[in-house]
Parts: sequence; structure tokens; C-alpha cells
Amino acid sequence: MARYIGSVCKLCRRENTKLFLKSERCYTDKCAIVRRSFPPGQHGQARIKQSEYSLQLREKQKIRRLYGVLERQFRGYFERAARMKGITGDNLLQLLERRLDNVVQRMGFAGSKKEARQLVRHGHLLVNGRKVNIPSFILKAGDVVELREKSRSIAHIQQTISAVEKRGFPSWLEIDKGQFRGKVLSLPARDESTLPTVKEQLVVELYSK
Repeated sequence: MARYIGSVCKLCRRENTKLFLKSERCYTDKCAIVRRSFPPGQHGQARIKQSEYSLQLREKQKIRRLYGVLERQFRGYFERAARMKGITGDNLLQLLERRLDNVVQRMGFAGSKKEARQLVRHGHLLVNGRKVNIPSFILKAGDVVELREKSRSIAHIQQTISAVEKRGFPSWLEIDKGQFRGKVLSLPARDESTLPTVKEQLVVELYSK
């Protein structure tokens, strides 16, 4: 399967916002956005007039990179969201938020999507008592996510949980740090999203052309 193996800091600079792709580094002065707040490349500091299409494309790329999904997969999420009842943009973000790798990161078991995906792929996570190694697995309200007994002693995971706890957890998740377990209390509402800079309506307009 294709995957991005380049510098993730360049992705943040290209979208001109923090995508939090490098765990703790994104919260320090070493963050690429803090040090060089302009797009990468020799024309990065040039003034470019953005068209309506450019704004829509950049917003789509921002959301796609934020959740670490490829173009074809992202389009599939949009088509699924369009078939659901309710507002398509809200449905799209809700589906992405409910991905197992995203929830693992939100619960604090991993500092970034890349780390979360690796934990899931290597079979460290259980969903309702059963091993699930598919990062794109969509969780529903009431699902319980926990680390395997053998994985709870990993020092890096313990450090990550302590660091993330200081920043807080989404209200739609319930976390039991002592048991390395979390529960999806409800479907994430748009106002509970941790992505205040995302304008999902631009993505809807882009795909509706």
C-alpha cells in the first residue's frame, strides 16, 4: 500500500498550520511552523493569490494529511458521509474521528497518527476484548479500546499517556489510565472536535462540482 515517507514537517508548512504529526515536537519551539512559517520550496515566501479552487483543495489536503489517509481512501469517506443522514461535512469529520488509529492517539496511547497506526498494526490493541489490527476500523458508541496486557509495560506508551493527559481528552471519550483502557461514550459532535481551523464545507464544495 502506498504511504508518505517524506518529511511530515513540510506538510505542516505547506498547509500553514500545525497538523501535530510529530508528537511532542509540535508543542515546542522546534516546531517547523514556529521556525519557518512559510510553505516549503524556493517560491514558498512569494505572494500567491489563491483562487476559490485553491482554497478548497488546500482544505481537503489539510484534513486528509491530518488524519493520515490517502486520496482514494479520503474520497471513499466523503461518499460514505454523503449517504448518511445529516450534514455531509460533519459526517465526514465524524467518520475520520472514529478511526481506530485516531482514537488510539486521542486516548493518549500514541503521540502521533504514525505511532498509533504502528501500535494497531502490531496487534497491541483490543476492541471489546478482541484484537483488531486495522487502523481504519470505525468505532461506534459503547466500544471499549484497551492495550493488551503484555503491551502495558512499554515505557514509551507510559510516557506518552502522561504527556497527553496534561493536554486533556475529548469529551466523547472516557479514559481509565490505570487500566490502559478507554471507551467511546458517544459519536463526536462537530463542536467537540479538536480541529477548530478545519472548514469541512470547502471540501464538500470541492467534491460537489
